Amino acid sequence: MDIVFHCPQCRQELEADSGASGEQISCPSCNATITIPTSDPSTARPVASPSGPPSPAPQSPPGERTFAVPITKEPVQPLIQRPLPPLEAAARDTARKMRIKTIRHSDCREVGHDHFDTTVTEALNKIGEENIINISTLNYSYIEMGTQKLVTDYGVMIVYRG
Repeated sequence: MDIVFHCPQCRQELEADSGASGEQISCPSCNATITIPTSDPSTARPVASPSGPPSPAPQSPPGERTFAVPITKEPVQPLIQRPLPPLEAAARDTARKMRIKTIRHSDCREVGHDHFDTTVTEALNKIGEENIINISTLNYSYIEMGTQKLVTDYGVMIVYRG
């Protein structure tokens, strides 16, 4: 059976297993030291907090649960943090300083034709020579879908201001 009781400091409603009665815990809301009461909360003696004696628990009709809002003198810390914006949104909102373009040789091949040099040249002309920071060659391996063989290929990575 669970014991439902209130923190004497911040009035936060807490619940504990009846086997834990008599143990001392820290209130998860205000960090005050609390002694978990026995299964009958009216016989339990709460631990006095450093700021003064505990105030009496509000009485509610049987079967109805009331919720107490913790009152503290310190600024309230949010329990649920707002998620960070997605990377795409963050990239749109900031000044673009550096970008990367990767061109793989396998993406530039057609039956009987190799357009890798043309594709790289077009990309470099579009970026502009003054914006190019670095060009690096890449070697990579992948499994070809048709033959299920491991194929080694190459490409370039272009780092530029954008």
